[in-house]
Amino acid sequence: MQNFPPIKWSMTHPRLAAWIVLSLGMIIMLAIEASDVGLEIGQWIALFVACVLVAGLCIWIISWEDDEEEAPEVASEEVN
Repeated sequence: MQNFPPIKWSMTHPRLAAWIVLSLGMIIMLAIEASDVGLEIGQWIALFVACVLVAGLCIWIISWEDDEEEAPEVASEEVN
């Protein structure tokens, strides 16, 4: 299963893959919930762009924790 090209790509680019998946989920939810509102095309585009940017921001914030785990710990020397 790991040799399947989309899965292989998502394993090499996990943050970008997470951004795409989260963006798609948010856009689908937005389209379902706002379908009756009567928005114009420009408003739909603005909302979709906002969803993609918010999803990217969420993944970026979540990745801060990953960076802390990957950073090597500096050993403090005891001074006598």
